[in-house]
Amino acid sequence: MPISDLIPWRRERGDVSTPEEQDKDALLDIRDEMNRMFEDFFERPLGLSPLSRETSLRTSFMPDLDISDTEDEIMVSAELPGMEPEDIDIQLSGNTLMISGEKSSEKEEKGKRYYRQERSYGSFRRSIPIPDEIDQEKIDASYQRGVLKVSLPKTAEAKKKSKSIPVKTK
Repeated sequence: MPISDLIPWRRERGDVSTPEEQDKDALLDIRDEMNRMFEDFFERPLGLSPLSRETSLRTSFMPDLDISDTEDEIMVSAELPGMEPEDIDIQLSGNTLMISGEKSSEKEEKGKRYYRQERSYGSFRRSIPIPDEIDQEKIDASYQRGVLKVSLPKTAEAKKKSKSIPVKTK
């Protein structure tokens, strides 16, 4: 019994491919890949962005958040590069902190033999559950170098409720 009969995918076909058939399969794979590349090129604007097809369908983005809980406050940091402070909206509704905004940019370049114009926009909304023990009158927000920081100070009662629990070894 030839060893090729032990290979299940060849046994099902009932034949063994020749080197010529293998070369033909390889050429067909290359042709399919070239067709895919041409299709992708013409579907993207100028074929420049590998993610443009996905991002053009999506008009929102999700900024990264860092949330830290200390003894005195809850600090929320959001990365919002390229945004202006007036484009950011912060709301506290019940026990939910809502951070939302919209950003847009437009770039235009003119050269001797070319003209390029790009536009992008997106909106976001993030909801963060907040505990009851927040002093709503002392909430503070600042924005610097593309990072929004929201400080949510805890009430005196919340600070008293905190208790450290020691870990024992056995």
